Amino acid sequence: MVNSAVLVLNQSYEPLNVCQARRAVVLLYRGKAELLEDGRGEIRSVSQAFPLPSVIRLIYLIKHHRAQCRLSRLEVFSRDRFVCQYCGRETRQLTLDHVIPRHQGGQHVWENVVSACIPCNHRKAGRTPEQARMRLIRQPRAPGERGYLIPYHCLRHHQEWHKYVPYQGG
Repeated sequence: MVNSAVLVLNQSYEPLNVCQARRAVVLLYRGKAELLEDGRGEIRSVSQAFPLPSVIRLIYLIKHHRAQCRLSRLEVFSRDRFVCQYCGRETRQLTLDHVIPRHQGGQHVWENVVSACIPCNHRKAGRTPEQARMRLIRQPRAPGERGYLIPYHCLRHHQEWHKYVPYQGG
């Protein structure tokens, strides 16, 4: 329970990040955040019980620059919603695939990297999708500028987060 995910919002209700419930309770107890959405259950100390938070909002404004998301495995899998971009299977056993293989001049950029399940990645085997006679479900693109990463699986399991974070179903 203390390791459950909690959405942290800036004072302006902009999503900042996701933290563990233990950290969120400390922020609430110290008066640095307010509780917006209750989770299920409570966290107990020796003398007190705290509602398990699901969404908190910081009392103060955090100034941060809106940087472009870093190209990483987790960001690519999250962008692609943990779905193989060739067969459409949702799985945790994903690999990164370069649409145009690097040995054929493809670059390691957002527009050339997709999530692929292991069988599809082996079937494609260093060829372009056309050469392998495989079709992409969606053309890869860089995610929009945002100052936070909310893992896709968290959005799926926390319906109460949808009013704070744009969610494109699934």
